[in-house]
Amino acid sequence: MTSLAQILLFILDIVYFVLIVHIIMSWLINFQVLNIRQPMVAQIWHIVNQLLEPIYRPLRRIIPSAGGMDLTPIVVFIGIYALRVIITNNLY
Repeated sequence: MTSLAQILLFILDIVYFVLIVHIIMSWLINFQVLNIRQPMVAQIWHIVNQLLEPIYRPLRRIIPSAGGMDLTPIVVFIGIYALRVIITNNLY
């Protein structure tokens, strides 16, 4: 059971890292620090969006739009944190 919990925690860490990259890139793109027309930036942006879209899509149907702000990443952060707490508390 410990191995399964460690694997799940590792997967949650990867999702957390990709989520951080997505948030930072979206800020840099919105503040025009990164240009989405550059091939490398566009490729990384596309990959990160493709990885997170299956997580975001069901949540975007539930969470209302907040004046142009996407609150879905915050909900995913809270969900990852809650899952980590549940897994670690039930591990011991």
